[in-house]
Amino acid sequence: MTSVRWGVIGPGKIAAKVVQDFVHLPDAEVVAVASRSADRARAFADANGVERAYGSYREVVDDPDVDALYIATPHPQHRAAALAGIKAGKALLVEKSFTVTPAATREIVEAARGAGVFVMEAMWTRFQPAIVRLRELLADGAIGEVRGVQGELGVDAPTDPTDRFYNPALGGGALFDLTVYPVSFAQMLFGTPDSVSAHGVLTPSGVDVEEAVQLGWADGRTASLFTSIRCATPGQMRVFGTGGWIDVLPRFHHPDTIVLHRAGREPEEITRPHTGGGYFHELREVTDGVLAGRTESAVMPLADTIAVQDVLGAVADQLGMRPQEGPAELD
Repeated sequence: MTSVRWGVIGPGKIAAKVVQDFVHLPDAEVVAVASRSADRARAFADANGVERAYGSYREVVDDPDVDALYIATPHPQHRAAALAGIKAGKALLVEKSFTVTPAATREIVEAARGAGVFVMEAMWTRFQPAIVRLRELLADGAIGEVRGVQGELGVDAPTDPTDRFYNPALGGGALFDLTVYPVSFAQMLFGTPDSVSAHGVLTPSGVDVEEAVQLGWADGRTASLFTSIRCATPGQMRVFGTGGWIDVLPRFHHPDTIVLHRAGREPEEITRPHTGGGYFHELREVTDGVLAGRTESAVMPLADTIAVQDVLGAVADQLGMRPQEGPAELD
């Protein structure tokens, strides 16, 4: 295989942004798109120069000319599409949050490992050049021993109860759209936390409007995180060490600039622009992995996805949420 042919499941706003970055990938192309609406699929295909438009997810899963699937449906629908794609031998890039329950995440991971196909969560943050540089600096001891992380991410979302942000059947709320980012950021740096403590606010329908999450590790390291769908916030992350700190400037989940503060020195601003819309970097990771015959990403491994989903599950339990996981089979 010298190129990877992609199919898109769920032609929404995010998918429209992601497919624009394929122009930067000479060894990958989007050849098909699938929606539950044939008209919606065709409109997306026409707008983005995609040849094939399907009115069901099953059709793109069964297309023999599709090597990899980008799954961008609402979170509860990831499970069925992912399991079907794995069974068909397709590589997968699954939008975050991977699912809405730890059990479904483990189900998909077990299926992927059993089938030996490449599967990765679309946590684009880890592939941003500025974040790559951040990790290099931390590994080199630029701020000494890293002891803490503090950050927030908030949006002033539409309050219409039919909007996906407030619809529990679509995985609405802050947890799966926003909280996953700072939790994944902290897990990237510190590994799986030993304790999770959450406090938040739910709507009468059980959707979380905002939450504060405190993560702890046995050696005393901590992460203090806040997310909201009713408060617009800067979206900044700060990493503390024994010899200084690093600010990840807004918005931290797709930054261009970090600021290194070493004790006793002037701040150092470091800019590493992303390519395209910023999705190129995760698409590059999957494409390279498929062409090389790998089954996982070393940067966003499936074990990390499980660890993050476990934290989200603990937060949901503590807040009294009851996430509505989708079926295991495509309808």
